[in-house]
Amino acid sequence: MTDFSARRSHQAALSPITASFEFFPPKSDKMAETLWSTVKRLETLNPSFVSVTYGAGGSTRERTHKTVERILNETDLLPAAHLTCVGASQTEVDEIVRDYWDLGVRHLVALRGDPLEGIGSRYTPHNNGYPYASDLVAGIKKIADFDISVSGYPEKHPESGSWQSEIDNLKRKVDAGADRIITQYFFDNDLFDDYLDRIAAAGINVPVVPGILPIHNFEQTMVFSAKCGTSIPQWLARRFTGLHNDPETRKLVGVSIACEQVMDLVDRGINDFHFYTMNRADLTYAICHMLGMGQQAPENMAA
Repeated sequence: MTDFSARRSHQAALSPITASFEFFPPKSDKMAETLWSTVKRLETLNPSFVSVTYGAGGSTRERTHKTVERILNETDLLPAAHLTCVGASQTEVDEIVRDYWDLGVRHLVALRGDPLEGIGSRYTPHNNGYPYASDLVAGIKKIADFDISVSGYPEKHPESGSWQSEIDNLKRKVDAGADRIITQYFFDNDLFDDYLDRIAAAGINVPVVPGILPIHNFEQTMVFSAKCGTSIPQWLARRFTGLHNDPETRKLVGVSIACEQVMDLVDRGINDFHFYTMNRADLTYAICHMLGMGQQAPENMAA
């Protein structure tokens, strides 16, 4: 166990587990149906908030806005809207921020965003836009006192040249006003412990929420992980061997892996988690239920 882990309060491990969920805006009526079914099912778990991702381009921005608005108006959930620096001027971004505030949204997830050409392409700031996430955070705070989450990378962002530049960039975002860090998903909890040590050494004191990805499709997870810099442990890959044509067993394995990961993090003193749902309720609901979220004892059972 690292020095940082040893300093964590034992009481933290005894605290109730809380979670937030991430969705992406639907691209069709059928996808909207699936998303809304997922939202309503996961609402029963009483998450701390739910976030809606955002892509560059007018139509994508509009879908995000409509999804956030519907969650705000038709559920008891607290929506957090993603916002990026990509593909928009400062004036356009500021207008979106004001619109969200007027709508009643009080939580934003501020990100630099992926290049318009896709992950792996060279990022070029918009000529009249916010260059980087730290600039976006500062701009948002000038407009209104939003609760702001930013991203963190336990294995470094693929574009970071060193851990020093990675942590320096993270500190700039926090110094600009970020309230919490939500990490990219990872599968090796020791890497997360090391990341917390680096953050503590840099004097960053905001909460760090680990991102958890329940694996629905291992092959797709492998492809995306290679792009975003998340390593796949050999033990994890072995668990999916031979299950390509067995979706039901894959689900069971995916739930098992995520539960093991989260419970190990709980043992290390972590109680708050951010689940990347992929707009599906089944695995995330099962995992959170097993962790005790949203459970009520049957009336006929003794306390």
